[in-house]
Amino acid sequence: MFADKGLGAFDMVTLSGAHSIGRSHCSSFRRDRLPPAGGASDMDPAFAAELQANCTSAGGAENTVVQDYETPDELDNQYYQNVLDRKVLFTSDAALTSKDMRRYLVRVYAMFPWLWQQKYAEAMVKMGGIEVKTAATGEIRRTCRVVNSRP
Repeated sequence: MFADKGLGAFDMVTLSGAHSIGRSHCSSFRRDRLPPAGGASDMDPAFAAELQANCTSAGGAENTVVQDYETPDELDNQYYQNVLDRKVLFTSDAALTSKDMRRYLVRVYAMFPWLWQQKYAEAMVKMGGIEVKTAATGEIRRTCRVVNSRP
């Protein structure tokens, strides 16, 4: 999907750093990432056990957990260390270490926060130019949830 929008593997790895902030419903990752009781997982075992406990307590799949357990309220490069430590929620996060070049970039971003910040800003600007609506195909709404009325 990234390639279809003109974004490359480096952009994908860089933009994945957005998973450093926010929460996720257990239903978004539980089936793919948490093993059935006693099963195997590619997650850090203690991390998986903690998630399993949070996702099976009252509320279950509707429970939410932070996406970055170390710095949940900061958009920072901690996410990349979490990837290396196998303490990430999504399959797409874990996949960042499946190819040598992506794994190398994850390590570089984990070590050099300033580099990730710079590349993240560049990738966001690049992404902001994708499928921009113009007057012929869109409108700037006066109220976001309501289509502007036509005179």
